[in-house]
Formats: sequence, structure tokens, C-alpha cells
Amino acid sequence: MYHDPALASAAKADPRPPSAVSAGVGFAGLAGMTAWVAVAHIFGMDGPYSALVNVAACALPMVLWSIFVDRVYRNPSTGIDWARVRPWRETLDISVTKLVGLWLTWGGIAAIYVLSRVWWDTRFANYPFAMWCFGLVAPALFLLSIPYVLWLDRRLVNPRDGAWSLGAWAMGLDGVDRHDIYNHLRSWGVKAFFLAFMIAIVPPGFGEFVSIDPMEALSDPVRLAGYLITFMFVIDVAFATAGYILTFRPLDSHIRSANPYAAGWTAALICYPPFLLMGEGGPLDYHQGTADWTYWLGAHSWLLAAMGAVLVVLTGIYAWATIAFGLRFSNLTHRGVLTHGPYAWSRHPAYLSKNLFWWLSTMPFLATTGWSDAIRNGAVMVAVSGVYYWRARTEERHLGLDPTYQAYSAWMERNGPVPRVFARLAGALRAK
Repeated sequence: MYHDPALASAAKADPRPPSAVSAGVGFAGLAGMTAWVAVAHIFGMDGPYSALVNVAACALPMVLWSIFVDRVYRNPSTGIDWARVRPWRETLDISVTKLVGLWLTWGGIAAIYVLSRVWWDTRFANYPFAMWCFGLVAPALFLLSIPYVLWLDRRLVNPRDGAWSLGAWAMGLDGVDRHDIYNHLRSWGVKAFFLAFMIAIVPPGFGEFVSIDPMEALSDPVRLAGYLITFMFVIDVAFATAGYILTFRPLDSHIRSANPYAAGWTAALICYPPFLLMGEGGPLDYHQGTADWTYWLGAHSWLLAAMGAVLVVLTGIYAWATIAFGLRFSNLTHRGVLTHGPYAWSRHPAYLSKNLFWWLSTMPFLATTGWSDAIRNGAVMVAVSGVYYWRARTEERHLGLDPTYQAYSAWMERNGPVPRVFARLAGALRAK
């Protein structure tokens, strides 16, 4: 391999900021998940419970790696001081107040689930399955929260967090921090909304992939591409679901802050049901009269194979971007700054690869119903990509409150391959 001394010297002079997550934790989760997928395929276990086991098979190795290899519980960002364990009597009142705030939060979430028909409607996703799962684990979650909070508060540097402030407000105590309450409610709002969606979509993709015969997929490049693309989305969903579940301080995967900006929430929520604008019949539906890439390239086998490979690579980047989060994937939250994997190339590799995939797989600029739909679909797809650009900017605004992200963003501007390409393109356009 060619070694460029100039590049090596530049890298040493301007090193990439360290990542909050190691590469190993994500690959440990991928290994565990892949092993379970193989077992499920061999024994024909393609049902919803097997899909949930797949999430556990992804999550458990990541937890073990984080504890025994990365030893994340020692990170100062956990807010835990293991050397100082307070007496029970010193933190008991704090823990009781925190539990009141936590249970109030869960009660409010449960009321929203029960009273809103969205969570019992299968038009958007299999939400009733998610509600069944929540109902099943709720008693255990309630009981286990007591020893967990009592144990953790004795070790926290500052145990008075948002849950405590909410409990103190409800109990009429002094010392309430309203900003902590708002961040606490936003954080649990993110978790309640997205975890329900993720659990609802876990079984279909997993069941579809496990039921495919890989030997049949190998016989045709289009089927092979579809098989691999489906696997990438199974990876993405499993890691994302595990990430929403595993928000614990001892794992250093807790939510530091939830996006405080309304624009950030708007940009994110319109990409998911029931607020989805890109769905069938929605204002940003770019599928009118379209046919996919296999239709337009069907007469050219080599183009089919080449496009299939490109689409697999794009979904691979998308899945890799989720794997890189390890335990910490979550929309609208700050859970540590990632700088490794695809995030060493771009600040938003998932958004970039996802939009390129949609452009190439759907080909909205071509329509079987005529040029008017083709032009309209192309314009709408531009708007969809604009939504993801908006999401990226709102996320940067939120994460930019952290000096660590500011350093990463500045490094990316100087060294990131994708930002440098865009900078050169912008410079060339200005020169014209």
C-alpha cells in the first residue's frame, strides 16, 4: 500500500477528535445479530418474538463490550463517582422524589398511548404489537425502577436531575429547575414516540429477510441486491431499537439533552407516521406514476447489476452509520459525539446515503404517466432532500451547543472528504 508522508504528517498535526463510541461495540452487536439471524433462518423462526430476540442478540453483545472492553462506566460523562458511595439515608429522599417524577412521566406516556387511536391503528405500522410489548414489560419496569434509582443515586455526583425536579414540582418542594423538567419531558417524549414505532416495524422486515432463500437470491443480481438491501434495513432497525431502549447512565448511553428547538422536532416528525409527509398520497409523495430502477434498466443486465451494487453500497453506508452509534442511536437527542466510521467522512452519512438511494432506486425524474408527473416528482424529491438537509441543520444547531461537537465540526470542515467535495463544488460554481 502506498504511504503518503504528507497525509500522515497532516493527520498527526490535525488529529480527528475522539469518538464517544468505539467501533468495537457496534461490530459486537452486528456479530450477535448476524448469528441469531442465521439460527432463525435455519429453523424457520420468522415470527415477531424471534424478531424481538434479534434485537436482544444485537443489544447484549454491545452491553458486554461496553462494560468489559470499553469500560464506559468509568467515563466522567456518566456523572457517576464510583469511589464515593453515599449512605442510604442521605439519598433516600432524593430517590423517592425522583421516582415520583419518573412514574408521573410514565403515567403521562401511558395515558397518551391509551387515549390516542394512532397507537392502536395498523395503517401506519403494527402499533398494537408495540403496545402489547409495553404492557407486558410495564410491571417489571415499574418494580425494577425502585432498586435501580436507589442504587444509582448513591453514586451520582448530582442525583437531582429532571426526574427529580418533576417529582419535586409535583410534591411542592423547593429547588425545582424548570429547564431540567423540560429536557426530561422532551427526552422521554423522544423515547416514547420512536420506540413505539421501532418495535412496530421490527417484525415485518426481520420476518421477510429470514424467510428468503439466500441460494435463490444468488441466482439473480436484482434479487441478490434486494436480499442484501433488506438485510441492511434489518440491521438498522435492530440497532435503532436497541438504542432507544438502552438509555442508562452506567453504560454512558443516557440522553445528555433532547433537541430544544421546535424546528428540529418539526423536521424530524414529518419523516415518521402519523405525521409522515412522504407517504402514499402525502404532500411530499414523489411516487406518482413512477416505476423503480429494475423497470427502467430492465433491458440492460449489466446496468441492473451495476445499479444493484450501488444501491447495496448506499444502504450499507446507511446501516454502517447506525452501527457506529452502538448503544446510542436516537433521533433528536445528544448522547455523545460520534467521529469514527462514516462520521469521519461526513457529518450526516445516513441522510446523504438514504437520499441518494431514493433518487437512484425510485428515479422520480422518470414516470410511466408522462413528463408532467416526472417533473412534478423530481421537484417533490428535491423538497424531500431539502427536508433532510433541514433536519441536518437543526441537529447541528442542537449538538453545536456542545464544545466537543464544535471541535468535530471544525475538524470535518478542514479534513472531511464529503464537506471538502461540496466546498470545491461551491467554489467552482462561484467562479463561474
